[in-house]
Amino acid sequence: MLGVIKRNAVVLSMVFTAIILVWVSANLKWGDERWNNIIGVDGNGYYAYLPAIFIYHDLSFGFFDDLSKDENRTDLSYNYRIKIGDKTINKYFAGTALAQLPFFGMGHFTNWLTGNPLDGYSVYYLIFIQVATLFYALLGMYFLMRILRMYKVSEWVNTLVIFSVMFGTSVFHYVVDSPSMSHIYSFAFVNLFVFSFLNFFKKPSIRFLLLAMFAFGMIVLIRPVNGLVILSLPFLSGSSMKLKIGLHYLMKHPLQFVLALFPAFLLIMVQLIIYKIQTGHFLVYSYGKESLDFFNAQMWKFLFSYRKGFFVYTPVFILSLFGSWYFLKKSFFQFISWFAFLAIVVFVLSSWWQWYYGGSFGSRVMIEYYVFFAIPLALLLQKNRYRKVIAVVVVLFIFVCQIQIYQYRYGYLHWSEMNKERYWDNFLRIDKVLNGDEKEW
Repeated sequence: MLGVIKRNAVVLSMVFTAIILVWVSANLKWGDERWNNIIGVDGNGYYAYLPAIFIYHDLSFGFFDDLSKDENRTDLSYNYRIKIGDKTINKYFAGTALAQLPFFGMGHFTNWLTGNPLDGYSVYYLIFIQVATLFYALLGMYFLMRILRMYKVSEWVNTLVIFSVMFGTSVFHYVVDSPSMSHIYSFAFVNLFVFSFLNFFKKPSIRFLLLAMFAFGMIVLIRPVNGLVILSLPFLSGSSMKLKIGLHYLMKHPLQFVLALFPAFLLIMVQLIIYKIQTGHFLVYSYGKESLDFFNAQMWKFLFSYRKGFFVYTPVFILSLFGSWYFLKKSFFQFISWFAFLAIVVFVLSSWWQWYYGGSFGSRVMIEYYVFFAIPLALLLQKNRYRKVIAVVVVLFIFVCQIQIYQYRYGYLHWSEMNKERYWDNFLRIDKVLNGDEKEW
């Protein structure tokens, strides 16, 4: 019996994770009128394409005016629309809505069966959107599990890393507390992209190339900036020789390469066609005055500030920096390509005009790239002679993250204005939440 559990530890951990996510989500969001809060802030814009197209037939999103006036819909006040000339468009991109489409259909059907309003925002529409987020979180974890197996780590190491990514990072928060945001969807497709290219470089074939480019098309359609993931290919190849072999395969089979690009092209065209219908132009910049400023990148703050620092609110990945030693030990090419890729990602993301990305728990825009930290973390746990001590530290970091998520949920960590004094005054102070102490903001 123990042998069966040991061989299937990671699978059992996935099942256990799914049970926890469903149970917590149901308790936080599905009862009474709490489902009204499943879609909020940016999530309004990501989701709005579905009711706009399939219910209201209105890609100018005029229906949102009436919905936002409904006092019973407490989280629909955020206006995601922007003017381009005299036309109104959605500020956000359509990829998240496309990923949510099957679940929107299930919500529509369930509302029809139960006699609820078919307005795109009644109870089962929203509950099924959280179910969609649960699905993509688990899908991302499934591909992460497969990726770590390719690095030949033990099932117990794989299990601990799966738990650390799900419960020791922002993933848990964006599944159970803020399920309408796009990052969990990107997380799933980036992991599919990584899994597919690892297999392609292992043995080039059209099958994995098609999967990889489908994933890339979805990644770009969800959040175009995450097209940066293409720069991870040197690292995913594992060596300069395997990278050359992969490129040689593409040059030797140009028709396969063009065929593989086709799904990515079709997916990206979805957004361009929507813009064409809305404005008469295929290319539109929908973020108005918000933009990247490469001359004012806030890399240090992005990584280490008390406000939203990536390593401050996801401390488990500090260990990944030590795990990168095993890349260097195996191949300088692999180490430098990993380091350079993540340095570019951090530079670009920290160049956004609002480097802390508004109200959020931690650095939400890094969720998509967790796989690149999970791999060296797994290698550290697998190969370091102090692995048991490191495992204990990982578990402690998971508890720290869970406490911080709990504090954030009830407002004891500020959503955008944390600083050193506030951070340490509230550090692990779960008693403040339990006692209902007055917040300082």
